[in-house]
Amino acid sequence: MMHADLIDQDDFRDRLVALGLAVPAGVSADQACEYAVAGLNPDRTQALRGLVQELLGGSATLLPTVREAICRKLLPALVK
Repeated sequence: MMHADLIDQDDFRDRLVALGLAVPAGVSADQACEYAVAGLNPDRTQALRGLVQELLGGSATLLPTVREAICRKLLPALVK
């Protein structure tokens, strides 16, 4: 049996919280990104860049809503 890592909005939120970002439970991927961007500081920005690179470049499968939220909300905020 093959087991693939799947990142849904709850997994994504958990990873953001692990970085020290205040993201409430039960929010959508878009909302999680909005909370993440609102809570950025220089240290968290670096950590969030690393997380985004890991998620987009890793072997885990991102649900389309999570991938779209990262691309629309986080990437523009991280290139500033």
